[in-house]
Amino acid sequence: MSTLSLTFACGLYDRMQALYTGEVQVEGVDLNFLVDDNPRNIFDRMAAGLEFDVAEFSSSEYVSRFVAGQCPFVAIPVFASRVFRHSFIFINKKYIKSPKDLEGKRIGVPVYTMTAAIFIRGLLSDEHGIDFSKNEWVEGDINSAAMHGNPTILPTAKKLAISANKSGKSLSRMLEDGELQAIIGTGTPEAFGRNPDIVRLYPDYRAAEMEYYKRTKIFPIMHTVVIRRDVHEKNAFLASALYHAFEQSRRLALEKMKYRGTLRYMLPWMTAEIDEITAVFGGDPWPYGVEANRPTLTALVRYLEEQGVIAKAPRVDDLFAPVRQILVKTH
Repeated sequence: MSTLSLTFACGLYDRMQALYTGEVQVEGVDLNFLVDDNPRNIFDRMAAGLEFDVAEFSSSEYVSRFVAGQCPFVAIPVFASRVFRHSFIFINKKYIKSPKDLEGKRIGVPVYTMTAAIFIRGLLSDEHGIDFSKNEWVEGDINSAAMHGNPTILPTAKKLAISANKSGKSLSRMLEDGELQAIIGTGTPEAFGRNPDIVRLYPDYRAAEMEYYKRTKIFPIMHTVVIRRDVHEKNAFLASALYHAFEQSRRLALEKMKYRGTLRYMLPWMTAEIDEITAVFGGDPWPYGVEANRPTLTALVRYLEEQGVIAKAPRVDDLFAPVRQILVKTH
């Protein structure tokens, strides 16, 4: 059988490293790994021009396209990026004294429909009963007056009070000036640490995130992996072959991280971190596949519907191409 040549665009994460170096191969595929550590750039190029055969892609944008029937790619249950988001909620404490004070306020966000914002609003609604239906949302870059990338995003299912930042200021400056009362998203405003009024809603976010996970089993999935639909339909073996290779690469990275002889990363207390990961996550904090991630995926589709991004939450199992589960042996 001839080898299929494919491009794959993704950040060079530890769980992808073995695919980049060639230590792990995709059966039947010559994979050209195109590194781009700016995920927004990958999303924009994939959504607008289908520039890659396989790519890291926004989970919320994928689900939105899937529900709308305007999805030129299929996903496999491989999760390139996951991030707890409690630490990415910044407030001006002159206006916000408690989480409930966020109701009805003007909040900055890079993109309303970005996965990080979906999970942040979801956890705030679930944990504090916040109703965001009357909030105003201002989209833009957190630390510049520009917009956040050049996204090709479908209209939201419900009409929402979303506007572009035309102030000539960054969202961070608007937060300082009281034109916004909070910012949510994926970055830290420059005002944080400089202006004492700009603080995190969850100062002890590590403890909050850990307690949240133990109780809910939700570890927010930011990015999945998608295959161009035309490529997938022409190559029936591909979804399973990719899944198998991604899983093998992930397991290898986890095994190397857990090696105690040397520190693989520049984290002086990494040994203690690994002990804590073992205690909290049972040793595997980053599983692939639908079943192991059902609480997180179910929350994602529920939040998308509740926040007016999609009309109706799909079945989680329908979101991903079927993949053949293969027992992976690590070194």
